[in-house]
Amino acid sequence: MTLDAVARLRTVSLDELNRSADLLTRTDRKYVVDHVGLHALLADHADRLVSLEIDGRRSFRYRSLYFDTPDVALHRAAATDRRHRVKVRTRVYDDTGTAMLEVKAKDGRGRTVKHRQPHDLDRVAELGDDGMTFVDGVTRSPGLAASLVPTLETRYRRATVVDPVTDSRATIDVDLVCTHVDGRSVAFDKVIVETKSDLTPGPLDRWMWRHGHRPEPISKYCTALALLDPALPGNKWHRTIARHFAA
Repeated sequence: MTLDAVARLRTVSLDELNRSADLLTRTDRKYVVDHVGLHALLADHADRLVSLEIDGRRSFRYRSLYFDTPDVALHRAAATDRRHRVKVRTRVYDDTGTAMLEVKAKDGRGRTVKHRQPHDLDRVAELGDDGMTFVDGVTRSPGLAASLVPTLETRYRRATVVDPVTDSRATIDVDLVCTHVDGRSVAFDKVIVETKSDLTPGPLDRWMWRHGHRPEPISKYCTALALLDPALPGNKWHRTIARHFAA
């Protein structure tokens, strides 16, 4: 599906986005809608939203490779709602030919804190010495990075919209495919809208609530892994899997 509704919005550059709403520390709320719902959401906010544009593009191909321990301890920490938990991934921006190493952590207040640094595009399946130092430093867990192995890859298209009035933003992900390192895959034919703001819900959140959508406990990595490997703990995502995912 093309994100044609996004193309009708005014645009914002990456530099302007980073100045106004970079939000590396933020509150995330994820919603699942169909394509009709996405068009309605954007149409109702067309007068206040702007969309990220880079080199004439409004949507971008993302490819993320998640790392975990052989016994998927990072997944299990999320499944059991440990207060402090992390995800480690390399992310490739296919349209710009760049890559980042990212560590996403939950702080004690439930907010997401993202740390990242540039990564070698040709070595995204390994952390490397610099990457391992970065991961161990961010997580304050010496030796953790050395235990991590590639576990799951996600591919999707993303558009980003910003509300300049509230300095909030949202990402819109479509065409999601998640592939385990053993080759098994799961596809997702709906839209994941993730709002990102400080603690206060923004206009997009309130629109979602008025239209019967509530935040969903969906994680591309954890939900897909729980679906592909039923032996893993997945109670947190069972309803999401039953409602939205089809293997």
